[in-house]
Amino acid sequence: MAKKENSKEKNKNNFLKDLKAELKKVTWPTLKKLVNNTFAVISIVIILAMIVFVLNVCFENLNKFGIERLKSLVSSSTQSEEDPNSENETEENDDFEGIKLTPQENNEGTDLEGQTNDNSEEVTQQ
Repeated sequence: MAKKENSKEKNKNNFLKDLKAELKKVTWPTLKKLVNNTFAVISIVIILAMIVFVLNVCFENLNKFGIERLKSLVSSSTQSEEDPNSENETEENDDFEGIKLTPQENNEGTDLEGQTNDNSEEVTQQ
C-alpha cells in the first residue's frame, strides 16, 4: 500500500510541475488586446441577438396573420363551392352518422364495401 500512495503523490507533484511549466509557455494577451477582443465578442453577440429578435417578431406576425388569412380564404372558398346538391348529400349522411348499415338494411342492394347483395330483391320488395 505504501508504494501506491507514494506513486500517487509523485504523479500529483509531476502534474503540478508540468502544469506550471505549460502555463509559463503561454503567451498571454495584453490588456489592450483583451479589451478589444472582449468588446468585439460582446458587440457581435448583441447584434446577432437583435437580428434574431427582429426575425422572430416578423415570423410570429406572419404566422399569426397568415393563418387567419388562410382560415378566411378556406372558409370563403368552401362556402362558394357548395351547391344545393351537396347540401342534400350532407343532410343524408348526417342522418346515418354513427349507424352501421348491414347488407340487409342497405336499400341499393350493395353492402358498404360495394359488393352486390343477394338479398337485394327481398329488401326492395319490403
